[in-house]
Amino acid sequence: MLTDTHCRNAKPREKLYRLNDQRGLYLEVKPNGVKAWRYRFTLDGKASMFALGEYPAVTLSEARERSEAARKLVKQGINPAQQRQLDRIRKASEAKNTFEIVAKEWLQTKDWEDVTKNRRLDMLERVVFPSIGSMPVREITPTHVLDILQKTAKRGAPTVAAEARRTMSAVFEFAVATLRADSDPVWPVRKALPANKTQHKPALSKEQIGKLLSDFANHRCSFQVSHCMQLMWWTLARPSEVAEAAWDEFDLEKAVWRIPAQRMKARKEHLMPLPRQAVDMLKRLHAITGNRKHLFPGRDDRNAPMSAASLRQALKVLGWSGAYSPHATRTTGSTRLNEMGYRPDAIEAQLAHADQNNVRRTYNHATYFDERRTMMQEWADKLDEWKGQA
Repeated sequence: MLTDTHCRNAKPREKLYRLNDQRGLYLEVKPNGVKAWRYRFTLDGKASMFALGEYPAVTLSEARERSEAARKLVKQGINPAQQRQLDRIRKASEAKNTFEIVAKEWLQTKDWEDVTKNRRLDMLERVVFPSIGSMPVREITPTHVLDILQKTAKRGAPTVAAEARRTMSAVFEFAVATLRADSDPVWPVRKALPANKTQHKPALSKEQIGKLLSDFANHRCSFQVSHCMQLMWWTLARPSEVAEAAWDEFDLEKAVWRIPAQRMKARKEHLMPLPRQAVDMLKRLHAITGNRKHLFPGRDDRNAPMSAASLRQALKVLGWSGAYSPHATRTTGSTRLNEMGYRPDAIEAQLAHADQNNVRRTYNHATYFDERRTMMQEWADKLDEWKGQA
């Protein structure tokens, strides 16, 4: 058996020679001074050699460990040289199947609107890809996933953490189905974070509404954000429905906004009456963005709509983020319109809350539009009044 001293003191000769260790392992000393470990084995009656690395980069003990691992493969009828080549091919293939690549491929399989896909991709790029995007999907562990979820939750974004958890799990399920992963590492840590309970902001008082609208009017934010906020208050539409609105949805002569089914939460077309103030604003806005598809083009991509997150950012700058969120506009509108004496059915119809009774739903759709037109005009007039009192 060799010792490290034997290996270290072995000098080159005119011809290659070998120093035997044990069980087929030997050190090959070349005339140029290179010392290489070799493992000699016989498989299917044929003698072969397997390279284990060069000394001293690979020590004697490491060479013995490698030769033992190779010997176990031979006992199973596997050629260690061929197995190493297969391992290299597999690793090269896995390196190409990173989480980011698989996630983007998964997104393309979804029958979603482009805006929905872009919103999900934006979350992945902000929250997930920086940590595991470049990693082979097969090498990602529950520890990696838990780290992402905990960091996201700790920075005060439990809703985003929940979305990240659901999305990562879906991507891993897709990877398993396409034979690029063995399991879903999200599953073991799926309950590591407390269940996210949506925190609905309370309705604003009349004084708060006036102050908010006044703050926005005096804030030097972009005209797009300002007009988007105004249209949301005048119609009580959802933030994303307003931010992603397209010009071909509007008939300004008839003062009607027809939101297509694919952009509605309930996937049913919704008609919105437009108060006078909204029509006047949209006519002015058309002179600025009328040559674009969307009322409020994106900042970075003018062919895409702005993000509803721009509204939340503006509220944060104004100091309103703790007391009010864009979606709370609908809660506030519902509360105040009920106080103004309007029928709940008309208010619910304006908010596009589907009636569970099929007969009532058909009746409501047929009769409430005119009532809603009167209601929303008085609502817009009240907003002007409250803003003027702030």
